[in-house]
Amino acid sequence: MCIVSHRNIYVELARNERRASHMLDIDPELVATALERNGDYRVLRRHKPRRTFDTPGDAEVRKGLIIDLETTGLDPTYHEIIEVGLLPFTYTVDGRLVAAGTPYGSFQQPFGVILPEITRLTGIDGAMVEGRMIDRAQVNSLVAEADLVIAHNANFDRKFAEDLCPALATKPWGCSLVQVPWAAEGMGSKLCYIATDLGFIYSAHRAVDDCQATLECLARRLPQSGRTGFSYLLERAFESVYRLKAVRAPFEAKDALKARRYRWDDGNVSKVRGWYKDVPADEVAAEVGWLRLEIYRYEADIPVTEITPFDRFSNRS
Repeated sequence: MCIVSHRNIYVELARNERRASHMLDIDPELVATALERNGDYRVLRRHKPRRTFDTPGDAEVRKGLIIDLETTGLDPTYHEIIEVGLLPFTYTVDGRLVAAGTPYGSFQQPFGVILPEITRLTGIDGAMVEGRMIDRAQVNSLVAEADLVIAHNANFDRKFAEDLCPALATKPWGCSLVQVPWAAEGMGSKLCYIATDLGFIYSAHRAVDDCQATLECLARRLPQSGRTGFSYLLERAFESVYRLKAVRAPFEAKDALKARRYRWDDGNVSKVRGWYKDVPADEVAAEVGWLRLEIYRYEADIPVTEITPFDRFSNRS
């Protein structure tokens, strides 16, 4: 039988407290560095937004704007904006980020209620937005200076944003979700997944934090190509795409169309139901040929519509 006295217990507790106190005095960066040297661990650092990224040299510098919105739902016809984040930045025409400006963020009280599932996702509840309004003059001022607007999932944000600021309808838009080849780089495409793959964490689903995380993700060099996400995005942001519509395609062709990354339009994207795909100019001929050979099996007339950066991701396209 082993008998442990109360005194021995108190001595051991005191030793543990001293060890814990000593650990708290250690520089966490030293601990992180030590863990990184061990292949069994991976360290994620809290994102600290930076103001400068690169020097422009002799390159022409332009202005960009990252926008992020939190809303009461997914449909701009029925749902409302409850938070906006805007982050101005400068970049060179050869695809380098130069500097981040001062962000603007604001809550806005909706007419309807904020559902519990939205609060769980964003952390925003009715008390936080009560009596708050977005400063539309401030939004208009930042938009007016932008040569390019970027959102992570512009297909969602643009449809809400143009109601907030109609001038956004006159700007070219880029999308950091679909215009950067994250999958080819071996990465996820959701913003929080990209951040994790790049080694940092941030407060997701808060508008300004999402904007700053988006810019940081675009600034980092990617693991396979060594290029930055922004250099990829800028190559595509100002180019038109061409929408092919597989109108009245045979029902049995749906699996082949899905496999080729066609999407179904139930009439919300256009007035005609059917499968569609957006491709760059140099892929149009090959895609038309594939549809005729594999889907229609005859020389079908394939509708092709140009979509410019000024309309892409909007209700107009």
